[in-house]
Formats: sequence, structure tokens, C-alpha cells
Amino acid sequence: MRNALAIARKELSIYFTTPLAYGVTTVVVLFSAFLFMGLLQTFVQMQEIARAYTWARMPPDYNMYKNLTDGVIIPLWGIVIILTVFAAPLLSMGLFAKEKREHTLELLMTTPIRPWELVIGKYLGGLGVTSITLGSTFLFPVILAAFGSSESGQALEWQTVALGFLGLVLLGALAVAFTMLISSFTQTQLLAAFIGIVGMLVWLLVRGVAQMAEEPLRSIVGQVSLDGHLQSMMRGVVELKGLVLFISSIAFLLFLTHRKIESERWA
Repeated sequence: MRNALAIARKELSIYFTTPLAYGVTTVVVLFSAFLFMGLLQTFVQMQEIARAYTWARMPPDYNMYKNLTDGVIIPLWGIVIILTVFAAPLLSMGLFAKEKREHTLELLMTTPIRPWELVIGKYLGGLGVTSITLGSTFLFPVILAAFGSSESGQALEWQTVALGFLGLVLLGALAVAFTMLISSFTQTQLLAAFIGIVGMLVWLLVRGVAQMAEEPLRSIVGQVSLDGHLQSMMRGVVELKGLVLFISSIAFLLFLTHRKIESERWA
């Protein structure tokens, strides 16, 4: 495990000596900030309307604007889900593709480092930089907690906020594992990123397409689709089947990557 951690540290140091991590993080923060300000402005407007007409006379759709968690943070996390699907593959597209393009993977295969240590180390490096990028969006709930107010004295429902953020991290972890697997098959980083983004978008949105299918296919696809499980976490509900889906999928993708890298030793 020591070798895996050393590889992870090396990957993180490489990320932050190149403009990729800074560029992706900057785009994610700026886009999130723009949407955060828009959501906050809408929330304030809805509060002003409610004071004039009372909540009892408001349409049901306006109930989400009764508190900052439902009116601002949950919609924000919903948008960050899409940003994660783009950011994580871009950050992890070169984990193996770059090594293959520069012909340094063959050198790594001749060292005492075992394939599983290489895979875990690369994955931890990609997961680390992705988590840092997503962690920058947690600044927005902190801002609301510092400057917001409510009748109960607590601006946010932190359990709901934390579980929603956990969903984002799990999605990012899955996207890194999926893109790293693709990266192990190609020398082209942009191709790995493209397939990673498209694959994660399909996995995320397949439930909507499956609604037109017949049973039991519709139920099966609904269970493996990421969207339903993420939406539950955004509402502050943790389902064991959702956690099992994310963790088992990550483990399976890492296993496949390990098998691919191990085959490079004998190629």
C-alpha cells in the first residue's frame, strides 16, 4: 500500500504543476457561483412574493422556497451533478493514456510496483483532485450558513446538505474509475475524456429513457440508473441499495482496470 500512496502523491503533485486542475476547478467554481447567485436571487424574490400573498395562497411549486436548503442548495447540487460528469473525466483522462502516449507505462511495468498498487495509486490521485474540485463548491453552503437566517436559528439543514454533497463525491469517484478504465485502453486523453463524459451521462440519464420500456426492463434500468439514487441523497435520504450500486460499480471498474494493466506486463 505504501507504493500506491506514493503514486497517489506523485499524481497529485503533477496535477497541481499543470494548468488542467486549476482550469477545471476555476470553471466549476465560476459556473457554480453564477448559478448560486441566480438561485439565491430567485429565492429572495419568492420570499418577497410570499410576504405579500402568504404561503397558503401560493401554488404548490413554491413550497421549495420556504427554506434555503430546498430553495438554493438542493437545486445547486442538482446542477453540480452535471458539472461533475464533465469535470471528473477531464481530470482523470490522462491517468493511463498519458503514460501510454509517452511510453512510460512500459517502464513502470519493469519496476517492483505491482499492477494493483499502480491502479489504486492512480485512482487515489484522480479521486483526490476531483474531490478538491468538488469541495470548492461546498463554499456556497458555508456562505449561506454564515449570512443566512431562519426562524429556527439555523439557516441550513446540514444533514441534507452533507448527504447531497456525499452523492456528488460518490458520482465523482465513479466517474474517475470509469474514465481511468477507458484511459487504460487508449493513448488519446481527449478520447478517454469524451467516452467518459458520454458514458456517465448515459448512466445518469438512462432512467428517463427506460420509462418508455416494458417491465421488468424498466424496473431493472431504474435500479441501476444513477439519477434516482442521487436524487434520494439530495433529499437527505440514504438508501443502502444506492450505496451498494456506487461502491460495487467502483470496485468492478477498478478490477477491470487492474486486469487490463496486468495484461500490459505480458504484452
